[in-house]
Amino acid sequence: MRLRPLSGFLLLLAFLSLGVPPAAAQSPPISAQGAVLCPPVAPLDRPLNCAPLGAAAYVDQWGAQGVTFPLTPPPAIPIAPDWLSPPPDSLPYYAYVQADKARMYRRTSDGLDTERPAKTYPPGLVYVSYDWVTYSGHQRIYRVAPEANLWMQGKDLLPVTPSAFRGVQLTAPPPRPFGWSVANRVQPRKAPGLGQETWPYLLKRYTLVQVYDQREADELTWYMIGPNLWVEQRWVGLVFPREEPPEGVTTSRWIEINLFEQTLAAYEGNRLVFATLVSTGSPPFWTRPGLFAIYEKHATTDMRGSFMSDRSDYYMLEDVPWTMYFDEARALHGAYWHDVFGYPTSHGCVNLTIADAHWLFEWAQLGDQVYVWDPSGKTPTDPSLYGSGGF
Repeated sequence: MRLRPLSGFLLLLAFLSLGVPPAAAQSPPISAQGAVLCPPVAPLDRPLNCAPLGAAAYVDQWGAQGVTFPLTPPPAIPIAPDWLSPPPDSLPYYAYVQADKARMYRRTSDGLDTERPAKTYPPGLVYVSYDWVTYSGHQRIYRVAPEANLWMQGKDLLPVTPSAFRGVQLTAPPPRPFGWSVANRVQPRKAPGLGQETWPYLLKRYTLVQVYDQREADELTWYMIGPNLWVEQRWVGLVFPREEPPEGVTTSRWIEINLFEQTLAAYEGNRLVFATLVSTGSPPFWTRPGLFAIYEKHATTDMRGSFMSDRSDYYMLEDVPWTMYFDEARALHGAYWHDVFGYPTSHGCVNLTIADAHWLFEWAQLGDQVYVWDPSGKTPTDPSLYGSGGF
């Protein structure tokens, strides 16, 4: 049987159409003799003196757990696609330098001057930005430095497409934890536990979900994201809305980085205004837990360096967009070179999609505090384990 992917709340509604029996549903202790059955709507919308049996009992049973029909989405709106735009002073496209010692050349009326390279990139993880693609003879070439008329050969570059994922702005206080699926083709189960029956549907990556219940089974945490719809904790990145700032936070605007969930939440006082997935530092380059403040902002900046003494891990990233430094060389910034948000992958920085980084850059101010923490306690806090950080 081919499994069909469904996204968002359409997925949950499809499950309901399968006729799922309510878990441990019990008929109310009333006499239904001669009574009209209540329609399967909220109690306040029902006629008087109807019998809450059958489908209505199903609605009531789930309503006690906060599950309404139709399902109510969280009070969240994805930020506009316009936020994906690059900074005005940077080149609009990006490419991975896939050749060691790739070179830049000046272009003349006869083509690229390959006899006299203007620059040679060292081996390592190198990404460049460009603004124009054309042909020189039968070879595709990319303009990487317009002012200096410098170009690179197409065989040396692999263009990349930044992630289109976008976080959400909150329009009201969310009533429960919410977040996103972080893996593709997740098959939910009908009850918590690895041995439980699965649904014949797949949860697509970056699907927005809400958590209605939490259980422990098989030494794993399971979340109920819809009626009889359970997923493992590791397949979702969640935001747990706060009612007040953490101890020590004194600024009116502040940002929370949850290292365990790989999520970011932005607050104005006690009000959650924005949330998204991030990618923080992976061992041994963790993002350091603590309370920090944004001390420097750049609409675009180059990042380069290495962590090993032999420089075997050299990196050079051009035009990193919407960068805000908060802890030495650790920064919040857009990452155009990967699309694994919801998992630790960085060298200490907090990676966001370009759209999310852009929104956050325009919202945040110098001095705004950044609270980084790991509720699991797995991220070390020993200062000796942390350098200055990196991308």
